[in-house]
Amino acid sequence: MISLTTQEVTVSAESVFQRQYSEPTKRQYVYAYRIRIENNGPRAIQLLSRAWEVIDATGDRRLVEGEGVVGQQPVIQPGQHHEYTSWVQFQTPIGAMRGSYVMKRTDRRGHAELFQVEVPKFLHLAPEILN
Repeated sequence: MISLTTQEVTVSAESVFQRQYSEPTKRQYVYAYRIRIENNGPRAIQLLSRAWEVIDATGDRRLVEGEGVVGQQPVIQPGQHHEYTSWVQFQTPIGAMRGSYVMKRTDRRGHAELFQVEVPKFLHLAPEILN
């Protein structure tokens, strides 16, 4: 698992090849990935949106943006974490993802501050390419 901390928020990512959904002869490689977001700061935070850059082995890039993650905009209390699992498909056995989240934290007076948290670049590797 790879991790990166931005503004007291640690994001960790891990990928697992999904052989049962992949068809390499048709250039279809499917991966599940797990993300863990830890709030190491003194105030609650809320994940509002995401932006992903998805890169395959040929250098082809696509952007994926949207509200929340897997249909949620979780609130993460100080010292707590939120985990979710999603999936991605590539036409190559190697791929990578990196991105960011827009988060919100509110101070004691109720003033909201938006800030960006980086998601570390992580790789998706089909087992057969490691031999």
